[in-house]
Amino acid sequence: MQRYVVNRDFSEDLMLTIEGEDAKHIQKVMRMQPGQLLIVVVNGNAFESEIVTFDGHDVTVKRVSGPLLSNELPKRVTICCGLPKGEKLELIAQKGTELGMHELVLFEAERSIVKWDTQKGRKKQERLQKIAKEAAEQSHRTMVPTIYEPISFKKLLEMSSNYDVLFVADEENAKQKIRTRLADQLTKAKNKDSICIVFGPEGGLSRTEIDQLHQRGFLPISLGPRILRTETAPIYALSAISYEYE
Repeated sequence: MQRYVVNRDFSEDLMLTIEGEDAKHIQKVMRMQPGQLLIVVVNGNAFESEIVTFDGHDVTVKRVSGPLLSNELPKRVTICCGLPKGEKLELIAQKGTELGMHELVLFEAERSIVKWDTQKGRKKQERLQKIAKEAAEQSHRTMVPTIYEPISFKKLLEMSSNYDVLFVADEENAKQKIRTRLADQLTKAKNKDSICIVFGPEGGLSRTEIDQLHQRGFLPISLGPRILRTETAPIYALSAISYEYE
């Protein structure tokens, strides 16, 4: 059943108006008609709803069931990525959302080649947020991850106190004969609510950055003996977390 995330709540009579691109998609792409059912997601809950009327470009629906079961990850996972090149951010936003990511934090690392254009940055961030919304609807999630505009590495360190468990993917650790296995580290998050994982850009994190993260309480993790691309590493980690807890 088609799913739409809406930034408003049902009224007292269980009615709700869907506007904008979602309403256009319902009418022009899906060619749905009054009486048909769809799923509306509001405030983290999904409700089966019936199309009542079309009012110009808007679509009015009525809630016909209580909240559906949530399929969110049992842990709130924040992915922090050093700014990568090209379209890799879009891939991380899309696949990370499908795999249950709670939020995506971008940061400027020492070895980040890409420099965020502040003039175009807002539009880029909005595009990433749109990609996350579409991926959340496609994967039947009940929340859309928040995609933040890039922050400094210093700000990233300051944010660390917001999370229960802190990890950093360290490729140097992966090269060791005895590596710090992700599966072993995840046991430390068993009774915790939130996890934050930091990944470097294409050139990786510098040893200075790694040391500063360790000082802030970030635990090293290895994603296996092979060095993964910057867009692959978050997907690997989220898959492992899903396997561990779901």
